[in-house]
Amino acid sequence: MQKNIRNFSIIAHIDHGKSTLADRLLELTGAIDRRQMKEQVLDTMDIERERGITIKLQPARMIWNTRTSASYELNLIDTPGHVDFSYEVSRSLAAVEGVLLVIDATQGVQAQTLANLHLAEEAGLAVIPVINKIDLPAADVEKTTLELIALGIDFACPPIVISAKSGTNIEKVLEAIIKFIPPPSGREKTVARALIFDSYFDSYRGVIVYVRVVDGTIRAGDELKTMQTGKVAEALEVGGVCLGLHHERELRAGQIGYIVTSLKDIAAARVGDTITTIISRQTSVVSSRSSGDQRPTANDLPLAGYKEPQPMVYAGLYTASGDDYQKLRDALAKLKLNDAALQYEPSSSTAFGFGFRAGFLGLLHLEVVKERLEREYDLDLVVTVPTVAYRPQSQNPISNAQPLTSNQWEEPWVKLEIILPEEYLGGAMQLVIGRRGVLGDVKYLGERVVLEAEVPLGEVIIDFYDKLKAATSGYGSVSYDLIGYRPADLVQLDILVAGDKVDALSRLVPKVNVDFIARQVVAKLKEAVPRQSFEVKLQAAVGAKIIASERLAPFRKDVTEKLYGGDITRKRKLLEKQKKGKKKMARLGTVEVPTEVFVKLLKY
Repeated sequence: MQKNIRNFSIIAHIDHGKSTLADRLLELTGAIDRRQMKEQVLDTMDIERERGITIKLQPARMIWNTRTSASYELNLIDTPGHVDFSYEVSRSLAAVEGVLLVIDATQGVQAQTLANLHLAEEAGLAVIPVINKIDLPAADVEKTTLELIALGIDFACPPIVISAKSGTNIEKVLEAIIKFIPPPSGREKTVARALIFDSYFDSYRGVIVYVRVVDGTIRAGDELKTMQTGKVAEALEVGGVCLGLHHERELRAGQIGYIVTSLKDIAAARVGDTITTIISRQTSVVSSRSSGDQRPTANDLPLAGYKEPQPMVYAGLYTASGDDYQKLRDALAKLKLNDAALQYEPSSSTAFGFGFRAGFLGLLHLEVVKERLEREYDLDLVVTVPTVAYRPQSQNPISNAQPLTSNQWEEPWVKLEIILPEEYLGGAMQLVIGRRGVLGDVKYLGERVVLEAEVPLGEVIIDFYDKLKAATSGYGSVSYDLIGYRPADLVQLDILVAGDKVDALSRLVPKVNVDFIARQVVAKLKEAVPRQSFEVKLQAAVGAKIIASERLAPFRKDVTEKLYGGDITRKRKLLEKQKKGKKKMARLGTVEVPTEVFVKLLKY
């Protein structure tokens, strides 16, 4: 029955204890055996465990028997906390009725706490505030509570103070979920509709989708249809998700689970699409769409899906071996099914041949996608220097992978929300101004402030977060949202190695910063490019003008080593001969820039 179902997500700033809280909930409800228990049990990818962060949303079903002997089905969706994966959060929130907002008692409200809270408010969800890490010496529960009150949000209940690591007050969290998060309210006796909030491709079973069933019932054997792509498939298997797929007879209205489909086309089941039943095997009911009656009903309408994610960063993806192009294309198609925020299109480069121009939500997203492609699909990749999508005025966005023909450019701008202690406000303002930003309002949250500003995206994606941490002694945090395009004065910076232009390193940069960026690039290039047997010039140019240059010294053999005694002219003769040989090598020789160089220059 729907009245005994609760669907909820856990949202928070990065490293505030979401995954640890999820561990304790799974442990307390008995959803996982103690022998199988480990830290961050819902973080199933190696990259997540190595980096200590959540990258992919992960559903888990729990059964909780209360003291009154009532049994509740709790469907949890654990979410990432990093700003690059906010799209994963928005997808999770569309499938639930409430959220647990976790705040670290030692750090208080952070930028992504605020950003995720705004997403929950927009979705109209019940928000239960949870103050975590109260067992740490630096915990300040009273101060954190005052910061929450200062937000002016109508929370579902007063803050619950817990320690997810030690398990303190976890049962109170379960009680609050049942009491303050409303049950689903879908119609049970009708044609089924389910929202796809995640999916992946299994080589043996085909496309597997994670769904929230809104109306009706889906059973194994039902004939299904995706309402956006129009693809028809059979439900081969249905069930719940908790550290694996658990087969069940049916998925009812209000439940969260999985469907193994008969689809083999990995683009057929898009995240955000609606799945509906055409023919139910169990009841032999045929919907109006398949019987010829085309009159729309409430169940003929697709569910509200998701906004298309807007890429923030673009980079070229190429294989070290041109023979792997087809393998890269197949890998990207499969990864796209699992990562809806990834966008890509074919591209080519004189340096690397055929590849793809891909769009990402940020640098961390780029790094994770690259690592997943290399690990999961055994690829050796070259990633070009990331850049944002500039565009000629009144035209579509472009990046370095396309021809540059106009001098009238527009660049993307973002709105920043920086949360930091008041004593560091001046340093943060200077950082924003130094990045061509425009300062906005300053709001106070107890002893901390929220600084709003508007800054070009290109000034934010590379090292803004690192500089902010340095300027605020590690206490500052930032989130951002795209607000549109504005005119920009840009020039194309070309990089030359031994006189040859390296297309992969060329990029558009603000004219006011071009000299600084040029010197920075050639200095890093000098450290990264291996030395040759001849002198190599590393240059940065705007058009035909060289604006920065470095010299990579050659290896030098001691040709006079074999001489013993004799006149000095004998040594000079050998040295002159060596000098002439090196000039000839420099004239005829070429320099191959290794893959590692592009990786090292990712953040120039």
